[in-house]
Amino acid sequence: MKTNLLNKACTRYTAPQEAISKGIYPYYKPIESEQSTVVTIGGKQVLMFGSNSYLGLANDPRLKEAAIEAVKKYGTSCSGSRFLNGTLDIHVELEEKLARLVGKEAAVCFSTGFQVNLGVVSALCGRNDYLLLDSLDHASIVDGSRLSFSKVWKYSHNDNESLEAKLKLCNPDSVKLIVTDGIFSMEGDIAPLPEIVDLAEKYDADIMVDDAHGLGVLGCQGRGTANYFGLTDKVTLIMGTFSKSFGSLGGFIAADEEIINYLKHNARSLIFSASMPPANVAAVSKAIDIMLAEPERIEHLWDVSDYARMQFKSRGFDIGHSETPIIPLFVRSSEKAFWLCNRLLDDGVFVTPVIAPAVPENDTLIRFALMATHSFEQVDEALDKITKAFKEAQIID
Repeated sequence: MKTNLLNKACTRYTAPQEAISKGIYPYYKPIESEQSTVVTIGGKQVLMFGSNSYLGLANDPRLKEAAIEAVKKYGTSCSGSRFLNGTLDIHVELEEKLARLVGKEAAVCFSTGFQVNLGVVSALCGRNDYLLLDSLDHASIVDGSRLSFSKVWKYSHNDNESLEAKLKLCNPDSVKLIVTDGIFSMEGDIAPLPEIVDLAEKYDADIMVDDAHGLGVLGCQGRGTANYFGLTDKVTLIMGTFSKSFGSLGGFIAADEEIINYLKHNARSLIFSASMPPANVAAVSKAIDIMLAEPERIEHLWDVSDYARMQFKSRGFDIGHSETPIIPLFVRSSEKAFWLCNRLLDDGVFVTPVIAPAVPENDTLIRFALMATHSFEQVDEALDKITKAFKEAQIID
């Protein structure tokens, strides 16, 4: 069969095959069990420290039951977009609950968190406006900015001097939207929101916080980064996802009613995508109820996270500026990161490699993430095995 130009171009991409040939390919490992602190891979029990299920709710029986009941009543799909036939009463109820949760007038749900940022960031600013992005913002924010007709400027990560330098160059009469993660998903550090708010007020800019990794982790009862700093009223838009703390799938944006109304009629990834399935909607709603009723989950999450960070530091690991349940273990070599993940999986610990372009080339790391359901004994076991592997790789002494 004749090989066309597209096939030839794709054939030249050989990075996965090279890693496979070396026996260090770390991706697409089939998990044969529910997402918990221990999972089954290849028939073997493995400690899970690569999940975003911060509150440990992805396998909670109460979420399962809520999802089952929703399927019984509404079926498995809405078979259309929210804009047309895909809005259920439970979508509306969830949006009202989310708006109350994060302290905004209104909210609207998208099918995934990626689609939230894709639709919101691309829709809000026009040709004469400005998007100002932290250099380590999530890929979905970057992709949304590429679809926008506005001017897009990146500022250095969590660097307010760099942000101010960009703001000074903006037309004072144009819309200026600063978009930042609340908790940065790979580095585990928190955006300096008070300083960002000061700059936004000084230069008449608005702020959007991507709180995918902040909800369920920061703030009173897990209400997120803006709540954590007491700055909810100073942040224009709050975005969140359901695939992390809330054990489901989907995402939302919350803001004033006027902004949500605009997005409901202009965000293309909302209008032209099928809506969240009923099971996902019901699971999210139940997860929020559990989070608010069981504050001990978040308390334990922080206890094990603080303990793990302290232990990694004492053992000589470079964990950067982490201050959350996300702990980066810097390796600074993609090949070593791949080797480590496979070595640790063989030893019964699942962690994930983070390489460029998710992080700068020289910041390659192993991502270690805690859940509220992890025990101190599980953390200790993982610490010992990771320490041993990092010594074998000659990353720590």
